[in-house]
Amino acid sequence: MKIKQYIPNALTTMNLLCGLISLTLTFRGNYPGASLFIFIAAVFDFLDGNAARILKAYSELGKQLDSLADMVSFGVAPGIMMYQLLSNDCAGSCNALERMHITPWLAMLIPVCSALRLAKFNIDLRQEVNFIGMPTPAIAIFFASVPLVLFVQPGLFSLIHLDFMAVFFANTRILTILVVFFSYLLISDFRIFSMKFKSLGWQGNQLRYVLLICSVILLILFFLSAIPMIIMLYVVISIFFQNYITD
Repeated sequence: MKIKQYIPNALTTMNLLCGLISLTLTFRGNYPGASLFIFIAAVFDFLDGNAARILKAYSELGKQLDSLADMVSFGVAPGIMMYQLLSNDCAGSCNALERMHITPWLAMLIPVCSALRLAKFNIDLRQEVNFIGMPTPAIAIFFASVPLVLFVQPGLFSLIHLDFMAVFFANTRILTILVVFFSYLLISDFRIFSMKFKSLGWQGNQLRYVLLICSVILLILFFLSAIPMIIMLYVVISIFFQNYITD
């Protein structure tokens, strides 16, 4: 077998390794570091698919390995991270569910629903162009952005930094609702457009270009706080323009 056949699987393995490092950092309480490795895992996830297409190195092994790596990096890693954050927030709470430490367990919906999502994706032939249900990397990026908003200060090139996102995520009940909502999106029947461009023309890529333009503007204005906003915008555009998204 030629060396190029191994390249996509090697990139997928790096995705898996980043997920494992993220988990380790979460257990050590280094949430920003754990978030960073989820983002790096997402980069490798993007690269392995493109490498497989460019090199024409598709394989059933690669398909299964990709799902297993995604389960760790985009299911288990963000799920454990949210469990830890919610557990910390529940300390001293006056809410009965939080005081009894029940609320943090809802974070386990993320890996459970991710497993269902990935299993459905592997057998659903309708998702060759766009997605049915929210893709796991998007959910993982959303929750990986939470520690960045809470614990990392904006960079020097941020023109505007509003603390409302930090206040938003610091609220345990809001964070719990987001966990349940995004977990539902993983297994929902909503059509979600992919960011794969088959051509650079406007026709057929309207939603992609709108999201890209808005993303650049949000990143310039809000820096790290823009990341969860972009994912939310991705969800809103997909839900409101269902008729423009084909299976």
